Amino acid sequence: MKYRSTRGQVSGQSFEDVVLEGLAADGGLYIPEQIPQLPADWQTKWAQLSFVELATELIYLFVGSDLTRDQLSQLVSKSYSTFDTPQVAPLVPLSDMHVLELFHGPTFAFKDVALQFLGNLFEFFLQRRNSRGEASRLTVVGATSGDTGSAAIYGLRGKDKVDVFILHPKDRVSAIQEAQMTTVLDENVHNVAVQGTFDDCQDIVKHLFGQKEFRQKYSLGAVNSINWARILAQITYYFSSFFALRRQYPEAIPRFVVPSGNFGDILAGFYAQSLGLPVERLVVATNSNDILDRFLKSGTYEKNAEEGVLATPSPAMDILVSSNFERFLWYLARDHEVSEDITDAAEREQKAGEIITQWMDKLKTQGSFSVSPKALHAARKIFGSGRCSDSQTLDTIAKYYAQEPSYLLDPHTAVGVYVAENTRDSDAHIICLSTAHPAKFSDAVLKAVNDNGHQLDFGSILPPPLVGILEKPRRCFDCENSPDKVAAHIINKVKL
Repeated sequence: MKYRSTRGQVSGQSFEDVVLEGLAADGGLYIPEQIPQLPADWQTKWAQLSFVELATELIYLFVGSDLTRDQLSQLVSKSYSTFDTPQVAPLVPLSDMHVLELFHGPTFAFKDVALQFLGNLFEFFLQRRNSRGEASRLTVVGATSGDTGSAAIYGLRGKDKVDVFILHPKDRVSAIQEAQMTTVLDENVHNVAVQGTFDDCQDIVKHLFGQKEFRQKYSLGAVNSINWARILAQITYYFSSFFALRRQYPEAIPRFVVPSGNFGDILAGFYAQSLGLPVERLVVATNSNDILDRFLKSGTYEKNAEEGVLATPSPAMDILVSSNFERFLWYLARDHEVSEDITDAAEREQKAGEIITQWMDKLKTQGSFSVSPKALHAARKIFGSGRCSDSQTLDTIAKYYAQEPSYLLDPHTAVGVYVAENTRDSDAHIICLSTAHPAKFSDAVLKAVNDNGHQLDFGSILPPPLVGILEKPRRCFDCENSPDKVAAHIINKVKL
């Protein structure tokens, strides 16, 4: 298995290379050069596998010769031993749909599913390189709108030969999210509060990766979902939830509704479907930062430049540009934008890279680009979409808390549930991905419940690891919205 960049200038990379590099040298994102085939009997052979066993089978299809099956199995087992349930991602009923609970990891967010695994991958590959006499270390630099940061930190804290720098937008993450990051005092963990938005943080990260000399000197690595291993690990729970649903409804074909910000979570669903998982539809659920919903309705991918990033009750989705969308756009370009006169597969792939480069340049310089009607039609065959306002988010939380049996949604999952309700067909088997524990977003949850005539004892829902976290000592570096300032901080902290 080899990997190429979406922008066409890098190809033939190994799994180990793309994990440690994160972002391709040409600024593109890594994708597999081909989609592997599932075993012919996977639906019966894998039906009773545990999450760990299923993850091993799926991930092994993509690692080439870089990991043996036994090595991978050990890494996967170690990664999910930190979760509070052996199911890892249990499927639970909610009214006339199901919710896939992805918040049973150490930081109570779906990012743990990928980042516990990615942290162990980093450690394994670095140790192997050092054992061969290749002096190797990694400086991980990531941006977070809240959940990626703590999940990355918990996955990498204390790891040998790894420093991790996490940029978050100052005063734009929840109090619990900020505390989860900044109370981790391990020497290799460095939190940076940037005076700006998540998109500003993400732009700084991309800028640093674009500085060739700096990137090579400090061996930059990525934990954001620009890292292919993040997407790969998330494919597993689409398969595990499919099997869980089939145990109740043997002929069911699920519709997945996914709260979406950076597009990584639902992109894993696209790859699951591309592998052969039966999927009725993938539905993008956005909050007021709705670039994805607007694209799927109009065919124009356009920044909301006038209003900028809007602060909402679901801050992890407060994103102006969805970085991972570039991966899906590459397939759209190859199959529906490249001229039908070009029949050679390699040439079509190269042309797709050129189109992606043009689109990304337009987005950067003009703030938007548009796809052809043919490409839009193809995208709509795979993805549906819907938007949820702030008031609709809070009303949805209140509604499900008040019903019997009561269920408390976090604001991101509430966006997904609202969109699921308003885009459903009568016979659809809906699985809504629940991306975080409600305790992480106390202000929004308490406002939703208490303003609607109910009373919520917040202490009763707080997981034990979060009790008292707001009072713990913290360490964080406040920084201007400047790539140079962040680079200077990295230079000051990393000992080469």
